[in-house]
Parts: sequence; C-alpha cells; structure tokens
Amino acid sequence: MNIELNIEPMGNWFPKTKELPLLIAGPCSAETEEQVLATAKLIERDHRAMVYRAGLWKPRTRPGTFEGVGSEGLEWLKKVKQETRLLVATEVAKAEHVEQAIEAGVDILWVGARTTVNPFSVQELADALKGHDIPVLVKNPINPDLQLWIGALERINRAGITKLGAIHRGFSPMSESKYRNDPKWKLAIELKRLLPQLPIVCDPSHIGGKRDLIEPVAQKALDLQMEGLMIETHIDPDRALSDAKQQVTPDSLKLILDEIVLRRAQPTDGEFVESLHSLREQIDEVDDELIKLLAKRMMLSDKIGESKKANNVAILQVGRYEQILNDRVAKGMKNNLSADFVKDIYEYIHQNSIKRQEKIMNEARIES
Repeated sequence: MNIELNIEPMGNWFPKTKELPLLIAGPCSAETEEQVLATAKLIERDHRAMVYRAGLWKPRTRPGTFEGVGSEGLEWLKKVKQETRLLVATEVAKAEHVEQAIEAGVDILWVGARTTVNPFSVQELADALKGHDIPVLVKNPINPDLQLWIGALERINRAGITKLGAIHRGFSPMSESKYRNDPKWKLAIELKRLLPQLPIVCDPSHIGGKRDLIEPVAQKALDLQMEGLMIETHIDPDRALSDAKQQVTPDSLKLILDEIVLRRAQPTDGEFVESLHSLREQIDEVDDELIKLLAKRMMLSDKIGESKKANNVAILQVGRYEQILNDRVAKGMKNNLSADFVKDIYEYIHQNSIKRQEKIMNEARIES
C-alpha cells in the first residue's frame, strides 16, 4: 500500500510538545465554567500535562442525554489558557465547530470516532480546515476498518494540515470483553508500520471504560512507542454528566503517571545491543525454517485439494478441522504456548488451505 502524507513531527507543533509523550488531560465534557477551570488548575499542578481537553459538542448514542454545552464552553477554554500554562483541545464534528474553535483560539482539534466513519463528514471538516495551521488528531473509527482511518487522515492532510496525528481509542467489541472498546493493538501497530511518521496518541479512558484499566492500557501504549496519552480527568468524576466510570480525579491522574515506566525507544548499552543482535539472528534462522515448513504444509494441502477434486469430495471437512484444532492446541499448551495463540495460527492456516483448495476446484469448473 502506497500512502504519502506530509506530516510534521509532534515535537515541532508547539514549544511545549518537544518533550514526549504528550499528555492530554481533562473532562469528557465541559459542564460548567467552575468545573472546567477547577479541573484545569489541578491538572496544571502536575507539570507532565501539556494539553487540556474538554468536549463541547458531544455526539451521543441516544437523544435526551447530555450533548454538551456547545459554543458557550469556548469562553471557558479561553479562560483556561489565560489562567494556566495549558494548551486547549476540543472535538469538532461540523464545519461550524471548526470555525468557532479556531476563532476562539483552541490549540488542537480532534475528530471523533463517530465522525471518522463518515467520509462526507470528514471532508466537510477538511474543507473548513483549509488555510489554517492547526494540529488535528483523528480518532479511529468505531469499527476496525484501517482503510477508513487512513482515508480520514488523508483527507485532513490534503487540506493542508501537516500537524496531524491519530488517536487510538479502541473499537466496538464483537463479543464480551473486559474493555469498553477492544484495543486491537495489531491495527494500531499496522497503522504505525504503514505511516511511521504519523504520531499516535492513545486514549486509555475510552479503551478501558473503567478507571482501573487506564494505567495498564497507557503502559502498553507507551511500550508500543505511541507518542502520547489522552486521559479523561474530572474534578468530581462520580458526578460527571458523561462517561463517569472512565474519568479520574487529578490526584488519581498523578498516581497513574507515577506508575507508568517510560522506556527508551532504542538500546544504548553495547553488551545489551550485541546480545539482542545475536538473539534476533537466531529468530531469523527459526523464521526461515518456519516459512519452509509452512510452504511444505500448503503443498500437502494442495495435494489434498487435488485428491478431493478427483473424487468429487467437498472442501470443508468440519470433523477433521475440529480434530486438528484440539490436537494442536493441546500440543501447544504442553510447549508453553497459549491456547488462543495456537488457535489463531491454525485458523489462519486453515483459511488459507480452504482458499487454495477452492482455487483448485474452480480450475476444475473452468476446464469443464
């Protein structure tokens, strides 16, 4: 996939963002002027926070719930900038939000997950952003669609926004999960692989959905070299008008940050580097053998497909597949491999075997 984005490093966005990771903290929603300012002043006491976030226009799942104070809250964010050293950020979903926020001096805008899913809405924002030099962060769409996420980033970038980043806030879970939103780390990793210059901020509040999950999710994100965190922080979270369970107090935010370990992106110790190089060489050798074994297995699968074709036998043999899964999972567990890991591997192997055998069967129809 060829993706070209013109992106300025996050460390160059503002003097305050030179020290990464970037910490964005503040309430899910701005509720009152008193709540906004009191929360901001307590957050400011911890000098690790650089940006104050507060939602003003809140797209809610159902009508009748708190949908934000709207443009009135922009005056409160102005006062946060006047009375603290913090930059301010808010979510935009319409062109008029962009125009009002920029006019009010908001420093960073973000595009919410519900907006990212709609290219028409993203393009409306992109058109409104043309001619402005303001940082924009784009949250992942609700569903795990990497192309939709990348498409939104491309639209904003083509509008001339080079101070561009992504927010990983997790995806709607397909089954029961301990998370509010499934992190699906592999999608965030794939985004980083495809766009290594793109800064990614993690939103552990929306991923976890509960306060006790914020710290471990934040640690994982930084271990994966994400450039920042967005943590919902409220002066009285139990009485918050939206997302109360996932917000923390400023004091709790400090405790979370104290627990997080910041690791170096690259090793510097000579002996460690040499040892790491040796282990990686051994992994490369094992991977070479693994590729050869997988190729051999697929050749055998092709032969089975040819045999099924010759004897007019259906491709899928559910009983055999179940037998393989149970046997390989049991053997994997005996070798200290998790059941889920082995199951995932053999599901992919089986899917590829089915595709190859389908191709063989289709060739039979073309020949006839």
